[in-house]
Parts: sequence; structure tokens; C-alpha cells
Amino acid sequence: MPYDRPSYERLAYDRSDGQLPLPPPVPAAAAGLLDQARRGLIEAAAATDPRERYATAHLAALRGAAAMLAARTRPESGRRRPRSAWVLLGEVAPEMGEWATFFAAGAAKRAAAEAGLSHAVTEREADDLVRDVEAFLGVLETGLTQLPEPAPRPRVVGGTAHRGGVSGSGTRPRR
Repeated sequence: MPYDRPSYERLAYDRSDGQLPLPPPVPAAAAGLLDQARRGLIEAAAATDPRERYATAHLAALRGAAAMLAARTRPESGRRRPRSAWVLLGEVAPEMGEWATFFAAGAAKRAAAEAGLSHAVTEREADDLVRDVEAFLGVLETGLTQLPEPAPRPRVVGGTAHRGGVSGSGTRPRR
């Protein structure tokens, strides 16, 4: 009798050997964007000009958002009006909604920093954003590699035994 190799899905989700299940694979496009985001964050942390640090960190966050979008969406056919990645992130990954709102609010400041406006951002704002982007990318990585929550088990109604009662007593509970 030939050996029937289990499929990846069964290996990942149906582990009867007591080991933790494997996380689902991250799509290649999402993994590449997340890697770009991490490299951008390293570049931002090394920048000496606060405007460059802020703008580069914000772009790293945008690449991180793009990674989540690449993992959770499929391209649509036809032409549609362009939408902000931050708006899409809040729709596609509601658990990232607060992050999306936070980074959307910093887009104008990033544009001012990229334009070279001398008082666009302070040292502190740039440093804070680098730390925030680092936390955001950590949350994204966790979200991209977690197993989906198992579906809740349906409740069985009308069984022969019920809690606190005697099974098979032949009596029906009063309504």
C-alpha cells in the first residue's frame, strides 16, 4: 500500500503529535515588503537629519501596511479611484485601525519633511516615530504569521444529558 503523504494544511492545522501547529506561510510579496520595511526602519534610525529620519520611518510604516494588504487582498480588475493605503489597511485589517489612523495623520508631516521644510519635525517627533514604526512592524509580523482563530464550535441543542440534571430521567425541563 503506497504511503499517503499528508497535505501541508493537515500538517499545519491537524497536529495530533502534541506539537504546536505551524504558522501559515506569509505570501512572498508580503514577506518582501515587510523586509523592505525593516530595512527602511534601520535606515531611518541611522539618519542624522530629523526630517530624513521621520520621512524614512513613515515610509517604512507604509511598506509594512502594504505587506498586510498584499497578504490579505487580491488585486481588483478595472479602474477605481486610488485610495489611501491607510484607509485600506483599516478596512482589510480592522485590528490595525488605530495604527492606520495614527500613520494617516502623519502623512502631511512626512510630506513637509520630504519637501525639506526646516521646522517640519523635531528631533523628538522623529525619534518617537522610529519607535512607533518599530512597534507597528512587530504587530504586523505577528498578525501575518499567526494562525487564524479556529471557528467556534457549534452548540449542540437537544442532547440527552444536560448540566446539573440527571441524564435519562425521562422528564423534560419546564419552559
